[in-house]
Amino acid sequence: MVAGVLRERIVSGELADGDALPGVDKLVQEFAVSPPSLREALRILENEGLITVRRGNVGGAVVHRPTADSAAYMFGLVLQAERVEVADLAAAVGHLETLCARLCAARRDRAQAVVPELRELQSEGQRVVEDAVAFESSCQRFHDALILLSGNRSIEMTVGALGWLWRQQGAGWGHRVSELHEYPDPKLRKAGLAAHASILEAIECGDAEQAEALTRSHLDHQGIRKVSGSEAIVRATGVWRAQPPDALGAVFPYPGS
Repeated sequence: MVAGVLRERIVSGELADGDALPGVDKLVQEFAVSPPSLREALRILENEGLITVRRGNVGGAVVHRPTADSAAYMFGLVLQAERVEVADLAAAVGHLETLCARLCAARRDRAQAVVPELRELQSEGQRVVEDAVAFESSCQRFHDALILLSGNRSIEMTVGALGWLWRQQGAGWGHRVSELHEYPDPKLRKAGLAAHASILEAIECGDAEQAEALTRSHLDHQGIRKVSGSEAIVRATGVWRAQPPDALGAVFPYPGS
């Protein structure tokens, strides 16, 4: 019961991310339970990732608002246990992004809510096409925008969760960009930019089927989302400690995209 009440306060925003829970004495008094019962409730919330309990003289519990990344970590453990391949995860993220492109084109308010931002990102990509590092970052934002502007929050969060997990895979492109500094060559960068222009045009015209087809074709390009090691298995163990999850922002990188 205590864990349920505190959980509701966290997910509702009554307790904000980074807030400290009241001390044990105050919580014991509020809920009229014994200290052991209160500590068990805190252990439940800590196991769920909703709080971090600090021991010692500066003890206390700090609140963590649920994120797509934390959900991705738990889902990643399931994928690892089921021995799902990284290529399968990459394909799932791609399928969802093509759906997002379709949703962007289907929005009635796309001329105001979608097209201007995508057009600005396309212009930015054109300006930095000769700079591999800047271009990669710009194109990542273009793909992020397709998701964030889809108009469906549930899909946005789902793709964000899977995208975070995809970025952590050593066999994935995100690892090779961040760790090995492998960037697309000029020819692939220009091809990606042209593909973005076609996707943007379809969205602007409201052609949902064409936007989806163009995005699928773009992401199916061998140089866009290649996976090193065709049988590599999704790994989540160790990821959390190696790279703590951050807030949903940039969703996932695509080479030359």
